[in-house]
Amino acid sequence: MATEPADEQTANEIEKLSELITHARVVLWDFDGPICRLFAGHKAERVAAGLVQWLAGRGLHGLLGDTESDAEHDSLDPHAVLRAVDRRHPGSDLVTELEERLTQEELRAATSALPTAYADPLIRTWTAVGSRLAITTNNSPRVVRAYLDGRGLTGCFAPHIYGRTPDLHLLKPDPHCLNRALNAMGAAPSAAVMIGDSPSDLAAAQRAGVPFLGYARNGQKAKLLRAAGAGCVVGSLEPLLQVLRG
Repeated sequence: MATEPADEQTANEIEKLSELITHARVVLWDFDGPICRLFAGHKAERVAAGLVQWLAGRGLHGLLGDTESDAEHDSLDPHAVLRAVDRRHPGSDLVTELEERLTQEELRAATSALPTAYADPLIRTWTAVGSRLAITTNNSPRVVRAYLDGRGLTGCFAPHIYGRTPDLHLLKPDPHCLNRALNAMGAAPSAAVMIGDSPSDLAAAQRAGVPFLGYARNGQKAKLLRAAGAGCVVGSLEPLLQVLRG
């Protein structure tokens, strides 16, 4: 008797997953997380710290706020640095140069990125069964193409790779990149599904009207996604592959 609720929950999860996949004619993928761990060998915190140090060398001390703790700085995300500079100096040469520095760091990270388990065969299988795929990410599209080229996956997505643009206020959770993908592919939001690993991915999908499938490589990420309202979260892409092949 003790196992029945768990079994029932598992069945419900599989049913939700199958429904999402079955109805999806277009699949919008976040990049860093569902497809690979971009900063697996080139730590994001170190990149962020390098950007902050570069800014400090230009007299921009305390850009992220004087009240932030050391722990907050240690867990800083490079995109948080980029957003902070853009808020204070929108459209400036400083923002342009900082964004290019981040892109170069992402390109370096792409050479040691760790592919997400089952992502490659899932991408190829989804393409083979006739679904159309797009990338919708806050990373540079140059970085995405470099990684996909290295894995032989570019043909599964091109030309539908929608990443960071000079308009940094349009980064997710803004749905801009999702809307670009849907418009370019002539797809209704209800005919798509987005695979993402962060609350900002979920928020962008909700604002675009796209059903959302959460990918969480650990319990903490799953907790954050569920707390944000994600109704379907998987800890592995393997069940998706099984549903497609079935």
